[in-house]
Amino acid sequence: MIKVIGLKKEFKNGIINKQIVKAVDDVSFEIKEGKTLGLVGESGCGKSTLSRLILKLIKADEGKIFLNGLDISDYNFTSMRKLRSKMQIIFQHPDSSLSPKKTIYKSLIEPLKIHGLYKKGHSEDLIKQYLNIVGLSEEILSRYPHQVSGGQIQRVVIARALLLQPTFVILDEPTSMLDVSVQAQIIQLLKSIQNQFNITYLFISHDLDLVKAVSDEIAIMLNGKIVEIIKSDKLYIDAKHNYTKKLIKDFEEF
Repeated sequence: MIKVIGLKKEFKNGIINKQIVKAVDDVSFEIKEGKTLGLVGESGCGKSTLSRLILKLIKADEGKIFLNGLDISDYNFTSMRKLRSKMQIIFQHPDSSLSPKKTIYKSLIEPLKIHGLYKKGHSEDLIKQYLNIVGLSEEILSRYPHQVSGGQIQRVVIARALLLQPTFVILDEPTSMLDVSVQAQIIQLLKSIQNQFNITYLFISHDLDLVKAVSDEIAIMLNGKIVEIIKSDKLYIDAKHNYTKKLIKDFEEF
């Protein structure tokens, strides 16, 4: 479970006449265990800043963050080290998530060593197990990222996140850089993994239809604020904010 209360983050913009930009402005929401909240908004609305705040990669100016009931709002870098494995993110550019100079095996084993979870023999078996879960064979372990497809790389990235046994995963446009035929496969895989491991997702996307298909609830973000949160199956019925209605209209016209 992830819970955010009154989260705020401001940045100074400009060199001479510095202006205050409210990147995240009093954001609150809760995602129940094993559920998915979709986060939709245009580029620059604060989605990426919000995800970095939740993962404690940057410090919030105000607000509270709870992970599985634990208040991590004031946790510093050292305090977060023990929890970092429980909070993972999967980015929209899978190829940039892996080092081009490392084999798939080295990219998968590295986070286990960083978090002190590596056990010789057991970890290798664990890697093969999670590769099987994401639909890959162990033959891929000796290859480099440029030797496999984008869809395969994204599956590797998903397997790498699963190896740390997270309870909460941020999916930041996880399919936007993939071919349409592969997108549906990855979405189905993510749903299957969620059902199997009871993982909580924050699914970030600009694609309203995709978010509606994968999420239990949808949060609409505009200018740093979440203007409304709607149950996915009631999106077209319960939308009240003008911006939400515009997103729906634009999608229907597209």
